[in-house]
Amino acid sequence: MTGTETPGRRRNAEQTREDVLVAAVAEFTAHGYATAGVRQIAERAGVTAMMINRYFGSKEGLFEAAVERSFAPPTVVGQDEADLAGSIASRLAARTAAGSEVLDPFLLMLRSASDPVAGPIVRRGIEQHVGARLTDQLRGPDPDARAELVLAMLAGTWLMRTVLGTDGLRDVSEERLAELLRPALAALVEEPSDGS
Repeated sequence: MTGTETPGRRRNAEQTREDVLVAAVAEFTAHGYATAGVRQIAERAGVTAMMINRYFGSKEGLFEAAVERSFAPPTVVGQDEADLAGSIASRLAARTAAGSEVLDPFLLMLRSASDPVAGPIVRRGIEQHVGARLTDQLRGPDPDARAELVLAMLAGTWLMRTVLGTDGLRDVSEERLAELLRPALAALVEEPSDGS
């Protein structure tokens, strides 16, 4: 044993890194960048804080890896969608329904976006992953602005429906919410027929 591992744990660099990353996503999602501590992350992962620094260099480096892990996989916006507005609307309605799996990227964004260190990292994560995925699928003028308006609509719907739990959005069925969202999303994602 090297002194950087928890007793009884065999060293496996890849698994250790994965355990730390899973623990970091959980801590940053629950507490935000400023409040989540490296010691708590290390404890959750079953390693020492020194081991985290060895793999990720710093808390900031670990946060960057956690953002990458959280934002890279498609959750609501997929790729090469035949009915992009309909697909996004259906996924958002399902992912924000009562009892659905928590959307870690949204919580990570919500709890860390205002931090001066974490905010730019979150912004880059959004732009490089879901933002790029969406922008690449948009035809017509202003794809970047339209993509970010879609993302703002998604984040706002998620916030109002799951975090605040406002009556109108909390109580509407998945099917009806998808029906209501689709035309609003279509206005942003579908190429205008007149080219403007």
